[in-house]
Amino acid sequence: MKLSLVLIIYRSKSTIAEEAAKFCASVLDEKSILSIKLESDFDKNSIEEIFAKEQKPNLVVVLGGDGTVLKSTDAIANQNIPILSFNVGGNLGFLTQDKQLLLDKSFLELIEKDYFKIDSRSMLECTVFDEKHERSNTSKMNRFFALNDFYFKSKEDDLCSTNQIKIEIDGESVNEYKGDGLIISSATGSTAYSMAAGGPIVHPLIDSIIINPICPMSLSSRPIIIPGISKIVIKTISKELQIWKDGSKCISFNKSDYCLIQKSSNITNMISLKNSTSYYNTLVQKLEWRGNLS
Repeated sequence: MKLSLVLIIYRSKSTIAEEAAKFCASVLDEKSILSIKLESDFDKNSIEEIFAKEQKPNLVVVLGGDGTVLKSTDAIANQNIPILSFNVGGNLGFLTQDKQLLLDKSFLELIEKDYFKIDSRSMLECTVFDEKHERSNTSKMNRFFALNDFYFKSKEDDLCSTNQIKIEIDGESVNEYKGDGLIISSATGSTAYSMAAGGPIVHPLIDSIIINPICPMSLSSRPIIIPGISKIVIKTISKELQIWKDGSKCISFNKSDYCLIQKSSNITNMISLKNSTSYYNTLVQKLEWRGNLS
């Protein structure tokens, strides 16, 4: 890959990430590659200004944890620019590469010699409709995109957050979940909130969607994996629900509205370097699996 301009997004309020961003910029400068540094607490206008210029970045380098990666993917979802992320000052890091590849400067040589692969990660799209209108462009209220997941919880901040959520899949009424909420996850997001709520781990390149109830009151309410082409309609039967995407609060909706969730046409292109830790080794390390693996 030939590089002329690289956008570096680093975790806000992290001295380690800021220093790593300066180091990354210096490595690029040694090869006469321009770079732009941006903290992760940016607003969308700052990103749009960068992409509005005649010269667009060839690559986005993200320095931080998974949260920094998610915020970055949301901002550049429709730009079709690959992301190379390093776990610098972050936590688990299921979406990031080992920072040693950054610190020893080998990442740049691997990129320039095409010693990498690009994983096209599916994203989810959630559109909120007014129940009084048909599903047409004029009736759409809001549309959101997520790499990991959307989840639905009661908007009320009282002690009893129990709600009742009805779902339809491809026009067929499937279930009514009563509990603390519901997670709709991509395969990439299977190791995020969904896993913490007892959901299955799904390889990120499998074309699928996970439906996972949060603390259901019925033991028969189990996580299910459905095809990626499925269309899911979500309605609230009881309380007003708050929609969250990738850990950020979005919008609330009530009984007169409904949500349509499906695979988005937007994708996130994640770079995996040749010398990076494999997906399965990442699971072994991050989840601290034990046993004789030799």
